[in-house]
Amino acid sequence: MEMEVGGEPMVRVQAIAEAKLSQVPPQYIQPPHNRPNHHSSTATATIPTIDLFEFNPTHLPSLRSTIAQACTDYGAFHVTNHGVPTKLLRQIKTTGLTFFNQSSIDDKLSYSCDPHSFASQGYGSRMLLSDENDTVVLDWRDYFDHHTFPLSRRDPSRWPHFPENYRETVASYSDEMKGLAQKLMGLISESLGLRGSYIEEAVGELYQNITISYYPPCPQPDLTLGLQPHSDMGAITLLIQDDVGGLEVLKDDQWITVDPLSDAILVILADQTEIITNGKYRSAVHRAVTNATQARLSVATFHDPAKAVKISPSSELVKGASPRYREVVYGDYVSSWYTKGPDGKRNIDSLLLN
Repeated sequence: MEMEVGGEPMVRVQAIAEAKLSQVPPQYIQPPHNRPNHHSSTATATIPTIDLFEFNPTHLPSLRSTIAQACTDYGAFHVTNHGVPTKLLRQIKTTGLTFFNQSSIDDKLSYSCDPHSFASQGYGSRMLLSDENDTVVLDWRDYFDHHTFPLSRRDPSRWPHFPENYRETVASYSDEMKGLAQKLMGLISESLGLRGSYIEEAVGELYQNITISYYPPCPQPDLTLGLQPHSDMGAITLLIQDDVGGLEVLKDDQWITVDPLSDAILVILADQTEIITNGKYRSAVHRAVTNATQARLSVATFHDPAKAVKISPSSELVKGASPRYREVVYGDYVSSWYTKGPDGKRNIDSLLLN
């Protein structure tokens, strides 16, 4: 039997769901404070939607102030008229669903992640390494992680061969997302009064991973999470989801549902952007809830620094005040995230000065 991270027998959530159990196995049960019904999810606020007008220059001044507001208030916002072909957005979702729903389990397992290292490419379910007591609660999710940039990391032979357009679709999608991430980092920099290239220069060459997540129906949605609360560790995440819904963002201690918005892309600020902006813009804590009847799919594209890059608050934003975060080598940050677990914003909070 193949083993998963931490030497566990490899069990895929989809296989558990297909066994039609009436109760979820104990390792998927969240502690009471983390369960989705714990906070009343009655927040009526909605995530802002920003029309990018295909980056038309006449709209840029008002765009910068709208983006500044969204980054300050939420750390997450939808963008429309973003320039990514809607056909491609639909295609990558269809392609991902076809892989999860129509490939045999043996086919899927032939693409398994390396169980001994975190963030390895391929098909998996378990994101975190075990702790000494193996008290890590598992997420109700399977995923396929693709390493897409720099191009030296991109090896489509490690990606599914079915459906036949899978590899080509992921490669095209990757290129489009990188271009959009760079434009958005420019606007976010300018919205702070920095030169447009500031954040991208601080991050350096972009390391991009694309994770297609599949959340099977769950017999006990009140006890489980598809993805536990966390903020993303890198610079900027671009996410699309199908129309089932389940993504929530934390604002003022309330979970806000991110309603699926057809052909929009969700922008999620990640921890390194919070550090670079000296906390002016906060990374968004988010989670995924499950449901009893419908499988759900999302595609998240992460843009991160290289492991050796040192990230620290922008001297231009600190000016006279003091930096709120100490400098961190990104690779150390990543190791800490995977070994301690995400737990909301625990990792970035450990960098706070005084």
